[in-house]
Amino acid sequence: MSAGESVGAPPPRRRGRKPRNPTGEMSLLEHLKEFQKRLLRAVLGIVAGAAVAWIFYDQIFHLIEAPFNAVVEQARAQGKTITLAISGVTDAFTLQLEVVLVVGAILSAPIWLYQLWRFLAPGLTGKERRWAYIFAFSATPLFLLGAFIAYKAMPALLRVFLGFTPENVANIINVNDYLSFTLQLMLFFGIGAIIPVVFVMLNFAGLLSGRALLKQWRWLVIGVLTFAAVATPTPDPVNMLLAATPFAALLALAILLMLLNDARRSRRRPDELAGLSDDEASPEPVVEIHEEDLHPSPIDDLT
Repeated sequence: MSAGESVGAPPPRRRGRKPRNPTGEMSLLEHLKEFQKRLLRAVLGIVAGAAVAWIFYDQIFHLIEAPFNAVVEQARAQGKTITLAISGVTDAFTLQLEVVLVVGAILSAPIWLYQLWRFLAPGLTGKERRWAYIFAFSATPLFLLGAFIAYKAMPALLRVFLGFTPENVANIINVNDYLSFTLQLMLFFGIGAIIPVVFVMLNFAGLLSGRALLKQWRWLVIGVLTFAAVATPTPDPVNMLLAATPFAALLALAILLMLLNDARRSRRRPDELAGLSDDEASPEPVVEIHEEDLHPSPIDDLT
């Protein structure tokens, strides 16, 4: 111990390392800097995923084109002509750029989801912060599951929409229109698959309780059935139930995790908060007011 150091003094902070902020409170400038840092890391992750997609563009486009080719073979057997076409000079480059950016966003989903979560919930405890990693990486396979369901439903959707083409009429579809339709459908179902993860994240952040979500079970059922109806445009109820089963299972699992987390938190509450429902406000602390507090202080005492 050197002469300048006193007994019991805190150890010197390492150079270049910022002090920790256990409360998560930041000024407006600090919020802007944090947003800039998280956004930069998310963009770099998407660019890295897009670079990988650029290398395997031909294989990726064949996968996107496969549902359309399956419908084309059936249309040719019925004497109809349906084909994809590129009309502009730069459309081929624009098409490849759109594909690689979307695929890059999907591949880098664990990165930008985690960056988003860290920006929205900076005040988490150490244990809850570890859950951010789990949620970010679990959202990616769930998103891919929803996109895979939409991909499998694509031939049925195309048969319904392209079935209105009259005989002896060639249906020439712009490839950009087909790509937009495919990506929007896959994105729609992918987001629907990660909604349960978002519910759980909000629950661990203390913004949504499992009991409050369970009270809205009617709207949840309507939402799941809507997804299933879009996935199976045919009037067969069996196919609609098969499409609704994975979404309903994910939602039920999310509500179960939320209820378990609510029960864990309730055991840590004080006794006066244990009997309150989710809609009741917590009791306000009792503040004692003394007689001298009712009289104004002289101006000299305020300086």
